[in-house]
Amino acid sequence: MRFVEDFKDYELIDADAGERLERWDDIILIRPDPQVIWCEGKDDERWQKAAAVYHRSSSGGGYWEKKGYVPDVWSVKYSDLTFNLKPMGFKHTGLFPEQAVNWSLARRLIEGENRPVSVLNLFAYTGGATVACLKSGAAVTHVDASRGMVNWAKENAVSSGVGDRPVRWLVDDCMKFVKREIRRGKKYDAIIMDPPSYGRGPSGEIWKLEQSLGELLDDVGRLLSDNPLFFILNSYTGGLSPTILNYMVKKYIAPNGGGNITTDEIGLNVTKKDIVLPCGNTTIWTR
Repeated sequence: MRFVEDFKDYELIDADAGERLERWDDIILIRPDPQVIWCEGKDDERWQKAAAVYHRSSSGGGYWEKKGYVPDVWSVKYSDLTFNLKPMGFKHTGLFPEQAVNWSLARRLIEGENRPVSVLNLFAYTGGATVACLKSGAAVTHVDASRGMVNWAKENAVSSGVGDRPVRWLVDDCMKFVKREIRRGKKYDAIIMDPPSYGRGPSGEIWKLEQSLGELLDDVGRLLSDNPLFFILNSYTGGLSPTILNYMVKKYIAPNGGGNITTDEIGLNVTKKDIVLPCGNTTIWTR
């Protein structure tokens, strides 16, 4: 398992009884996590001092209960990157800190090349990977179905000092976009994908990971350049085995069977316990 060790503005303080106790800069939040199935006691006093707690609703979704001061927007830094956070309606803050290990990997690979590198970021959310790749000198095409998320990613790019770098911000259905890029003959040196289990495109298109991933990977493989650098597929879907994802990437992405493919879990270190909390898995192809 890979996990981030240098994210000073984020800390998973504790995890117990279905909840995470987290520090985002100096804001303490409690959020639910279904993987935290142990109950060892919440003896850290910060459980009682959290500024906000997210409560799930039995009918779906949930709400934030504010117990202290939580700004509408605040920022955290990771290395030389800055991200803007906002408490969202479905427990999230707009950032997945465990992804920092993948941002760092992408940056190392880009910076190791003595050439321009073009990156396609699909299901790009608030742009963590986009901002990281821009910071290392790549040109990025950022695609997400949510206009709000794309606008948020633009804010993160500006906050990180890369708002003027070569980037295309696109609100689009990822599958339709990829098919159009194939027809246009477009190629990319690196591709990053973080598809949800279920989602809707800007025109109501339905995305279901298990039904659509194979077709998308088949198409995405055709967008890799003649000298591809890397491909990263992240998945939070527990129903798909990491072994299956590794096989899918080997089948559709690895050009002529070359390069190296790895699949592993990514996670977050729990400060109060001698454990790392799994937060999905990542399959990576590198040249």
